[in-house]
Amino acid sequence: MNIENNSILNIHLNPEGILRIVLNNPKSHNTLSEKMILSLQQSLDDAASDEKVRVVIIAAEGSTFSAGHDLKEMKAGRLDPDKGKSYFNKIMLQCSTLMQSIVTNPKPIIAEVNGTATAAGCQLVASCDLAYASVSARFATPGVNIGLFCSTPMVALSRSVANKHSMEMLLTGEFISSDKAAQIGLINENVKDDSLQKYVLEKAIIISQKSKMTLKTGKKAFYKQLELTLSQAYEFASDVMVNNMLKLDAEEGIDAFLEKRKPSWQDK
Repeated sequence: MNIENNSILNIHLNPEGILRIVLNNPKSHNTLSEKMILSLQQSLDDAASDEKVRVVIIAAEGSTFSAGHDLKEMKAGRLDPDKGKSYFNKIMLQCSTLMQSIVTNPKPIIAEVNGTATAAGCQLVASCDLAYASVSARFATPGVNIGLFCSTPMVALSRSVANKHSMEMLLTGEFISSDKAAQIGLINENVKDDSLQKYVLEKAIIISQKSKMTLKTGKKAFYKQLELTLSQAYEFASDVMVNNMLKLDAEEGIDAFLEKRKPSWQDK
């Protein structure tokens, strides 16, 4: 992976294979501008194919994790002859592609939220496999307050949070605390502000010590079975288990457990 820091992303890969991607445009509240979306997309695409990367953390500089789409860009788009329709289509497609690529990325992706996450910023959190936040973090889907229902954030939100809680956020546009976010399942847990980065890194290291083959297999299967009926899901998951059992790392893992030793993963 070619790691280069630019004006809006800071990227670092540590020796344990933890790739830390930091949104770095605090003056603009880390909005998901077109440049931010494309930069983040490229970084995640690179991580997906990089054998050195085992886990990805998405964090942010400043008091705002991400304020969602850049409304100044949206407003400028209205000056186009079609009143912005083509531009709006393009930016929504780019953003939707980014969110889906988090789900389809073979590497586990963790959101580290030390600040406010609103609209598409909240969508970004909901799209990640795991999410941890500081006590002071807050979350909202406030589009309804400006006449723009958060329809695309709704997709990720409704797949992480029960319907009543999702609709409350979407219909009121009100902020919820990180305590409430943890209670309703938007995040896994909230921790003290000054402990967040260390806590997330510890979680990432635990995950990084597992077989990459196993993590890739499990993540893909998890999201696929959600789309199926109960009987279809069991049939699919049974096939996944059989194929998983035939892999070298499953054989090694079982042998290591029975022999009471640490497994030596081949990631195969």
